Amino acid sequence: MLVLSRRIGESVVIGDNVTVTILDVRGDVVRVGIDAPRSVAVNRAELLAELESSNRAAASASEQTVSALAEQLRQRRD
Repeated sequence: MLVLSRRIGESVVIGDNVTVTILDVRGDVVRVGIDAPRSVAVNRAELLAELESSNRAAASASEQTVSALAEQLRQRRD
């Protein structure tokens, strides 16, 4: 990870067309402005982590669901 120190109003340029500018610093909160083309996805890391966790939970069936499905399949055979 590249670590840089910036002051309010200073920017970092990523690639050819993404600019991150420090807008404000108050205590432990930093406001940043991101100038990027619409084709570049900009997301907060914590939201991506929450989405991934939610997707994993939705994709894995509970033990109770698997048991109920197995029981339905057994009943179909009989």
